[in-house]
Amino acid sequence: MLRNFAKHLGDAPGELILARRDTSNSVEVADRQPLVKDRAEYERLHKWSVDDPQDFWAHMAHDYYWAKKWEANHHEYNFDMRKGPISLSWFKGGRTNLSYNCLDRWVAAGRGNQVCFIWEGNDYGHERTMTYQQVLTETCRLANWLRGQGVRKGDVVTIYLPMICELPIAMLACARIGAVHSIVFGGFSADALAQRIQDGNSRIVITASAVNRATKRVDLKAIVDEAIGKAAKEGYRDVQRVLVYEKSALPREQTPWVLGRDAWWHREIPQRPEYCEPEWMDAEDPLFMLYTSGSTGKPKGVLHTTGGYMVGAGTTCKYLFDLRPGDVYWCTADCGWITGHTYLTYGPLLNGVTNVLFGSTPAHPDAGRCWRIVEKYNVRVLYTAPTLIRSLMQFGDHWVTQHDRSSLRILGTVGEPINPHAWEWYHQVVGEGRCPIVDTWWQTETGAAMITPLPYAWATKPGSATLPFFGVQPVLLTDKGEEIQGPGEGILAIKAPWPSMMRTVYGDHERFEMTYFSAFKGYYFTGDGCRRDEDGFYWITGRVDDVINVSGHRVGTAEVESALTAHDMCAEAAVIGVPHAVKGESIYAYVTLLDEATPTAKLHAELVNLVKTQIGSFAAPDVIHWAPGLPKTRSGKIMRRVLRKIAADQLDELGDTSTLAEPQVVDQLIAKRLKTLAKL
Repeated sequence: MLRNFAKHLGDAPGELILARRDTSNSVEVADRQPLVKDRAEYERLHKWSVDDPQDFWAHMAHDYYWAKKWEANHHEYNFDMRKGPISLSWFKGGRTNLSYNCLDRWVAAGRGNQVCFIWEGNDYGHERTMTYQQVLTETCRLANWLRGQGVRKGDVVTIYLPMICELPIAMLACARIGAVHSIVFGGFSADALAQRIQDGNSRIVITASAVNRATKRVDLKAIVDEAIGKAAKEGYRDVQRVLVYEKSALPREQTPWVLGRDAWWHREIPQRPEYCEPEWMDAEDPLFMLYTSGSTGKPKGVLHTTGGYMVGAGTTCKYLFDLRPGDVYWCTADCGWITGHTYLTYGPLLNGVTNVLFGSTPAHPDAGRCWRIVEKYNVRVLYTAPTLIRSLMQFGDHWVTQHDRSSLRILGTVGEPINPHAWEWYHQVVGEGRCPIVDTWWQTETGAAMITPLPYAWATKPGSATLPFFGVQPVLLTDKGEEIQGPGEGILAIKAPWPSMMRTVYGDHERFEMTYFSAFKGYYFTGDGCRRDEDGFYWITGRVDDVINVSGHRVGTAEVESALTAHDMCAEAAVIGVPHAVKGESIYAYVTLLDEATPTAKLHAELVNLVKTQIGSFAAPDVIHWAPGLPKTRSGKIMRRVLRKIAADQLDELGDTSTLAEPQVVDQLIAKRLKTLAKL
């Protein structure tokens, strides 16, 4: 179908020659001159970025429009708490605007009629395209509406929308006027949404009436109403306006409504002026915050700023995917996660691509949906999660091979390390053995990819993120904070800042410092373990802190434990992550009940539903292991290492448990594990 849209896709990138596999050195051959042609060129650029980061990033920043250029000495930082508060800045003195750089810049360059968004909805036939000019107009109208509601620079706007064009448009509208957007993933519960509205002091919420996900309807507006009610009970009553986009899943006459507070998008936004003057933002002015799980029960509002994030997002997206304006690019992420911010909205639009947005689940209505989209729209770059890859593998190769994938040139993965088996399937079946795989490692906190291959530049290894991106200086540390040289395994840390790095935790800089800089003075602590091989390639080995990566979603163990212990019959809970064939990790919960309680299927269901209600379905435990007690040290610390070994049936690796306060608990848990698994 998109072949009919060819005239709208912008300047053709030149004749497309089918990329092929060079079996002599296992490096794919590009169909056009890549931005980085080999490892030698990469090494030269990386050395420049490390030796003179101020000059390197200033050079990269010239790709974007600045209303005022930065100062000569624009970068400074402190990573060592012993020397004072943790701080960093990039492009000091510079003023710019993300919305302008994503939209106006391309319209002014003559690309206003190029397709900006291609949207595929829940079912076949639900589709829509918007050009760069149309997206700019709608962005400006929404920005003018927000200004009309009294939203000013620095105010937080909460966005709780499904994956429709209006979601990135809402982000761009906030960026245009200097408002800080806080997107809450549509899978989060009313409790979680209420907490984020209240923490951000948000007066405006943007949502939709409802959305269909596969065969299930999610009543988003009803969830928003419930969340606002919950926040009010906690003393926060400052939500003044709720802007609602009508979706066919729930027509307006059936949508719950609060007169005087709620407003329909289709009535309000078209009436606003088509142009909105951008607010020129200082480079260090806040752009957005995004909540992520932590080791305490309260999620962290990770705050990113304007100039550094723009340059980091745009530059990494350009080099990771070898992008040119007009390329058809598809990132399958939701904007409710950092990948949707950096590599679905800002990064791609800063590079002028045609962006595919997907508003359904990967196997709805059948397992060929993703590959049909690739064929239909001539997708050049596909960036997705290992979870999606593993789930679609299970349906068989024929769902893939019946669709034409000759347009694909680069494949990417994000969210968690990809196992070699899934990597090979992705490369050989999806990419026909000719598309390089860009296996990226990064975090919500880093804002952009940190360790990643560059396509066509060097041979990769299945499961390895390979080498650090420009400006990134990873180190492996021992438990004592000593740097490991050469091949080895340790704790992954970063020894110097990069532009897209978070600046603080919203409203809690002390938590920012304690979470990321207290463990190892002078380093950013990633929370991940890592191995470096003899070629200098990095292999992420998993979390070393209390965060579980479920299908690319970071879930704090404390959050789940807090939800479980909210049940009247739950005395204590301990949650760990265990390997899962599809999700990467799944949640395994040890639950100790009150003496008067009896483990039952009904109680099991109540506990799972409690987690779903307070956090979301993605955080629900796969296993609840009834525990008479938990292994603790004499100081009261739960020995999660022991719990992980029991869950994984690695009983010969338990180690010495004699120092536990109650060593007999371990044997009781092992016996209970056999009964628990027998019932699954």
